[in-house]
Amino acid sequence: MKPTINRKNLLTKDDIWNAVILVVSEADLPTPDLVLREASTVFQYYSELESGGHEMLLNWASSYIEEISFERYLHELLAVLEKVGAHDYAVIERTYGQDMWNLYVALEIDESKEDEFLEFVEKADDAYDRLDGKLEQLVEAYFVKIHIDLIDVVGN
Repeated sequence: MKPTINRKNLLTKDDIWNAVILVVSEADLPTPDLVLREASTVFQYYSELESGGHEMLLNWASSYIEEISFERYLHELLAVLEKVGAHDYAVIERTYGQDMWNLYVALEIDESKEDEFLEFVEKADDAYDRLDGKLEQLVEAYFVKIHIDLIDVVGN
């Protein structure tokens, strides 16, 4: 069931951003709701990369990835990045994602893979940083577009 929010509380892009973040933060993944799953995936990607990079993303998403498989997670991530217009970010994940995940998993068995893993993470994080924060604007525009799919807006 979608939460209900009065229209007067959704007057600005910031209001919508905060409301959608609240909804996606409370979502249990995986969810059958495609819009909610996509919004959650792209927000967590953005949030984790802004706060700590690809290593943080893998730490946060590892149990979800193990539940659904890395291939499916990557497919979902790439699809939503493309949907929001974040094509350059999708290239980064296509280039580094599978190898980073494989090394992340290998670290549990063999700590000697740590340097190689950190090298991949650094390259991916550097590529992300070179895009200079474009993702936030793309995600914000996406949230504005889809917020009525996630929230029952009432009132005038």
